[in-house]
Amino acid sequence: MSELKAVIQAGGRGTRLAPYSTVLPKALMPIGEGTVIDSLLDQFSAAGVSSVLITVSKFGPLIRSYCGDGSRWGMEIEYITESEPLGTIGPLSPLRDRLDGPFFVTNSDVATDLALKDVLAAYEPNPAPLTVVVTRQTVGIAYGVLDHAAGQATGFREKPTEEFWVSTGIYLMDPDVFDHIPPNAPFGFDQLMRSMLASGTRINVFEHEGRWTDIGRIEDLRRAQEQAAATLVDRR
Repeated sequence: MSELKAVIQAGGRGTRLAPYSTVLPKALMPIGEGTVIDSLLDQFSAAGVSSVLITVSKFGPLIRSYCGDGSRWGMEIEYITESEPLGTIGPLSPLRDRLDGPFFVTNSDVATDLALKDVLAAYEPNPAPLTVVVTRQTVGIAYGVLDHAAGQATGFREKPTEEFWVSTGIYLMDPDVFDHIPPNAPFGFDQLMRSMLASGTRINVFEHEGRWTDIGRIEDLRRAQEQAAATLVDRR
């Protein structure tokens, strides 16, 4: 296997986290004893990643100042500036010549206890252009739900819940994935999935049963901070 690399996408504007995100990018939001990006870089280092590319936009200088050259984590870090929004997958396109082997991709607003080396171990005997890390999420309806047909009720459920496997925003990819990503154009994860499924291309799924939070909203950031604080107390 070639040198293991990773991409952190930190170019988003974080509008749902306003007003916090007017002064700090999501990647630098405090979690536990560090920040979100501290945790991600620790996980990459533990998985054997040697080189990380961080895509940035307006908060690029702040993220660069905080993370530096990556020597704190025993890795090399390079920063790629997004001159215009390219969606959730589009920023990978300009990097296609740099990613010549399996590589991790993650959003910068993910707080998790996932062991990335386990994802890599599952990939190696059964490689695919894309492995999506998923986790269970329960969605509740706060109302009574009626099923009906022809003007008559046929069923009733009081405040039902449903469980789904959702994407965590963490992926393991190999260079074949670029066959499905247009060059230098806005492109989202939803478009990538539809393209790959339509062509019958293999997509692996890795189920994560542990802690995971997308800190895109203030209430989610607070929950992630509370979980991290509880973990620190347990360790002590």
